[in-house]
Amino acid sequence: MPELPEVEAARRAIEEHCVGKVIKKALIADDSKVIDGISPSDFEASLLGKTILSAHRKGKHMWLRLDSPPFPTFHFGMAGAIYIKGVAVTNYKRSVVNEDDEWPSKYSKFFVELDDGVDLSFTDKRRFAKVCLLKDPASVPPISKLGPDALLEPMALDDFIESLGKKKLAIKTLLLDQSYISGIGNWIADEVLYQARIHPNQSAATLSKESCAALHKSIQEVLKRAVDVDAESNNFPEEWLFHFRWGKKPGKVNGKEIHFITTGGRTSAFVPELQKLTGAEPKNQNSKRKINEGKKMNDEGVGELVSKTKKTADTTDTKTKSKPKGPSKKPSTKRKSKINEDDGSDEEAENDDASDDEDNIHDIGKMKAGKRTNVGRMHDASESEKPSKQTVPSSRSGKQRKKAK
Repeated sequence: MPELPEVEAARRAIEEHCVGKVIKKALIADDSKVIDGISPSDFEASLLGKTILSAHRKGKHMWLRLDSPPFPTFHFGMAGAIYIKGVAVTNYKRSVVNEDDEWPSKYSKFFVELDDGVDLSFTDKRRFAKVCLLKDPASVPPISKLGPDALLEPMALDDFIESLGKKKLAIKTLLLDQSYISGIGNWIADEVLYQARIHPNQSAATLSKESCAALHKSIQEVLKRAVDVDAESNNFPEEWLFHFRWGKKPGKVNGKEIHFITTGGRTSAFVPELQKLTGAEPKNQNSKRKINEGKKMNDEGVGELVSKTKKTADTTDTKTKSKPKGPSKKPSTKRKSKINEDDGSDEEAENDDASDDEDNIHDIGKMKAGKRTNVGRMHDASESEKPSKQTVPSSRSGKQRKKAK
C-alpha cells in the first residue's frame, strides 16, 4: 500500500516535471466513489487554464497548488498512484498499470495534459482513494485532523517521550493512529519497531527513555532512507525486516525467526528474539479493530464516522433479507474469518479486505445503504455483479437437490 515514502515520491515527481505548466486538457472519471463532492464536468472546468505552482503532502495526503483555488487533493487509499507519461514514478504491486495499456488508463480517475505535452494521471484500481477539490486543503478535514507529519514535522525527543508516557495502548496501534503522527503505515511501523527492538504489543506508557529514544531515531532513519531512494524497495538496506515480512510465511531476518501476531486488528511481523514483551499486554490489542465514532483516524483513511450510518445499513439489510426456505445449516465454529485468512499473499499483510470500510471512513454517511456506485465512462467491467444462482425448492429431497445442483 502507498505509505509516506510512496506519496512523497509522487509529490517529488510532480514538482520536477509538472510545476510551472498550464493545464490545457482535463479528464475526470465519472466515479462518485473516488471523485468526492463534485461532478466530473465541474471538476474539469475548474482545472482548465490553471498553472500548477507546487505539490504538497501531509501524511499520506497530497494536493496540487494551482494559481487560484480550488486545489485538487488526493488520498491514495489502498492502490492510488501517480503516473507521468514517459517518467519513471515509484509504484507498488496493487497499483501497477502497464505501459502497453491504453492511455490514459481505464483506471485513471484524474488526468490532465499540460501545455508542453506532459501527461499527469492519478489511477486507482481498487477505488478506495479519494480525489476532491478544496479551497484550502490543509485547513479542513481530513488533513486538518492529521497529527504532525512523521518526516517533515518530527516531535522533539523530550516531547515524544512525554507523549508516549501518557498512552496506555500498544505502541504499534499508536504509531498507526494518524491523529497522533501521520504517514506511518503497517510495514513502516513494523520496521521501526524492529530496528528499535520494541515488541509491537508493548504498552507505549511502559517504554523506557532509552527505548523511546531508539524509536524516535529509527522512525527518522527509516523514513529518510525510504524517501531518499524514492520508495524503491530494491534499494532498501538488505538487513531491513521489510524484505522478509510479507505473506505471513516462516522466514528469518539476519538469521533470526520472524513471527506474526495481530495488534489492534493488524498483522504485525516481529522478531521475538530481539523484540521482547515486558509486563502485561494492553487490553484488547488482539481483538478486531474498532472504529471509535470518528474520534480516531486509522492508518489507511482519515475522516469522520457517522454512527447512524451503520444502524441504517443494518436495518435496511435486515428488512431486505428474506427468510431461508427449508432447514438451514448452522455456521461452523471452526471456520476462520476472512480478516485473518487474507493476510497472507503479496501485500495482504495489510488486512485490506478487512479494512475496506475503515479505509473509507470519510465516505461513510454519504453512501446510501444497499446501493452500488456506478462508475460510468471509466467503469471497470470486473466490478459488475454476477447473476445470482437459482434457488432449489425446499420441498425436494436431499438427493433431488444434489441432482439439481
